[in-house]
Amino acid sequence: MIPVSETIPALSRVRLHDFRSHAALDLTVSAPCVILTGDNGAGKTNLLEALSFLAPGRGFRRAAIQEIDRQKGAGGWSMQVALETAHGTLEIATGRVPAHGDRRQIRIDGEPVKTQSALSDLLVVSWLTPVMDRLFQDGAAARRRFLDRLVHGFLPDHLQHLSRYEAAQRDRLRLLREGVDGRGKGGKRPDPHWLAALEDTMASDGTAIAAARCDITQRLSLAVAAGVGPFPAADLAMLGALEQALSEKPALAVEEDFRRTLRQTRARDAAAGTTTEGPHRSDWQVIHRPKQMPAALCSTGEQKALLIAILLANARLIRTARGAPPLLLLDEVAAHLDPRRRQALAEELFSLGGQSWLTGTEPGLFEAFGAGAGAVRVGL
Repeated sequence: MIPVSETIPALSRVRLHDFRSHAALDLTVSAPCVILTGDNGAGKTNLLEALSFLAPGRGFRRAAIQEIDRQKGAGGWSMQVALETAHGTLEIATGRVPAHGDRRQIRIDGEPVKTQSALSDLLVVSWLTPVMDRLFQDGAAARRRFLDRLVHGFLPDHLQHLSRYEAAQRDRLRLLREGVDGRGKGGKRPDPHWLAALEDTMASDGTAIAAARCDITQRLSLAVAAGVGPFPAADLAMLGALEQALSEKPALAVEEDFRRTLRQTRARDAAAGTTTEGPHRSDWQVIHRPKQMPAALCSTGEQKALLIAILLANARLIRTARGAPPLLLLDEVAAHLDPRRRQALAEELFSLGGQSWLTGTEPGLFEAFGAGAGAVRVGL
């Protein structure tokens, strides 16, 4: 078994308390690939979800923090991990402490941190879950979320741009709705200076969002253009007005044009009850290159293979850009793969030099990983 000291960054210990179905869990690992098997409902996915909280945000289920508390537990939940890095072992703790409200608490080596972005400085976490098997059939919002998580691995400020843009968008739309009949509350029109300030934020952050998505999409498209082993090659592209404009003009000119568009569409947005222009309307296109077919028209197995190819290509790029690969969380990823692709997946994950956590109901699905993987039987 390969020791975790050779797979940086990697987790060597995970402890959970009152996290969903887990009243208490204390797991020590020493492998680059950790295979979690067990019956349905044993808590395998819950363990992976806990690990997804090593990234900023709400975990891969996007759950409200209170929803995670174990039923009949004492209230709140916690996770502590030992993270092996090139500079030694770090202790990371996170969870919900009811006495401190519903904001997630994070400590690194015992010291509280003010923002979740501190986690991004330590490691990148990427994941695939069965829900994402419908990524290409679902609406554009799901694809944007998937891409934004990939972008965040390269550009930690990306989530802050998204947060500011979404907050300004909500406030602008609220003001426009209040003045939809031409007059706001108290007989006054919406403050034009306030509207202009919100639109300034939307223009600057929105352009930054679109530019980052285009940049990472181009990098990923090059990385996955030849495929990853037996996983299919793909062509990737951003579809949207801002993205098209960025291919033709400097970013500052695009930002100014977007600012002007927001001013000009105030009446239309007020009447429609939505913001009709912006990066929140864009889509991420994935084409199966050998078949020249949109991913949405491919078979379930081909779509899964495309997602894996993109995730693996992204992991390679992260390793080059940051000097270390991401922590990969792969829930039921082997179920739709034939033996050839399972073998290729195992080889690719070992070659990345990072740590991967995989789940499945049957150990036989992971024979290709051999003795180099750490097997853990999960049961409640």
